[in-house]
Amino acid sequence: MDNYHQETQTTVKFSNLEILNKTLIKIAQFDKDIVVLTADSRISGKIDQFAKYYPKRIVEVGIAEQNLVGVAAGLASCGKKPFVVSQACFLTTRALEQIKVDVAYCENPVRLIGISAGISYGALGATHHAISDFASLRAIPNIRIIAPADNKETEAAILSTLSNSTPVYIRLGKHAVKNIHRDSSKIDINKASVIQKGKDILLLATGETVQICLDAAEELQKYEAIPTVVSIPTIRPLDDVSVLELCKSHKSVVVCEEHSTNGGLGDTIARLLIEHSIVCKFASLGIPDEPICNGSQLDVLANYGISRDGIVKTALAMK
Repeated sequence: MDNYHQETQTTVKFSNLEILNKTLIKIAQFDKDIVVLTADSRISGKIDQFAKYYPKRIVEVGIAEQNLVGVAAGLASCGKKPFVVSQACFLTTRALEQIKVDVAYCENPVRLIGISAGISYGALGATHHAISDFASLRAIPNIRIIAPADNKETEAAILSTLSNSTPVYIRLGKHAVKNIHRDSSKIDINKASVIQKGKDILLLATGETVQICLDAAEELQKYEAIPTVVSIPTIRPLDDVSVLELCKSHKSVVVCEEHSTNGGLGDTIARLLIEHSIVCKFASLGIPDEPICNGSQLDVLANYGISRDGIVKTALAMK
């Protein structure tokens, strides 16, 4: 548990996108094959500094996500190590065929970075929300899917792509986040991490909803409930062994994600429990199968129970 901590309100926070930029600049110093490709997302993807350091190693294709992925696949086939940085909502929809055919089926080691994922764009509305990316990519073989919870998991995720040639999609939010880990070097990005150990209630989360679960866990202690909080950064391949062991030792399981309830982490874990005949109370918190409401990121999430109070309410109802 030594690698986990809660930052104070005075701690300077960074977005995972800023950590993406810093990590790319760092690793590019030692690997001349690293290139970054973007579709008019230098500023929104926080990679403008990378472009200043390495102006000849960034490819700007304009607002053309299909070309973006196709060019990246071609570079990968020539031995380069491409990082594709584009809005998750467009990257995983407009370029889905290229991801399937040029990247996954051809086994080209392209690193797909979906930026401003989930409800990050808030009031821009449904056109800019990325809440089906897990589902779309889980249906395509040969793609790892990672959703880091904080800056440390983001760094670990980026570094993991250098030693793994499987195509990967890394999903990053837009806003600054608290760190739940102390040291990225101690993180196994492929494994589920127990952030807080408790009993009875198990809170499984991925991406930035991990922090929401930690906030809920603190509130639940007022009701004499001490839940276990687990970060699951890698959606695929899922750390089945750890998840099953955790579910077996808890009476109630709540899954929380900033994604549709169709085809995401909740569905994956529900199927896992059924296949292994594990009996427990189960709830999946995500975006329901309906036209999404409009509002700020926090307001939209809260509307669907993806908030401190929403998780507390769900967990207490399962006691």
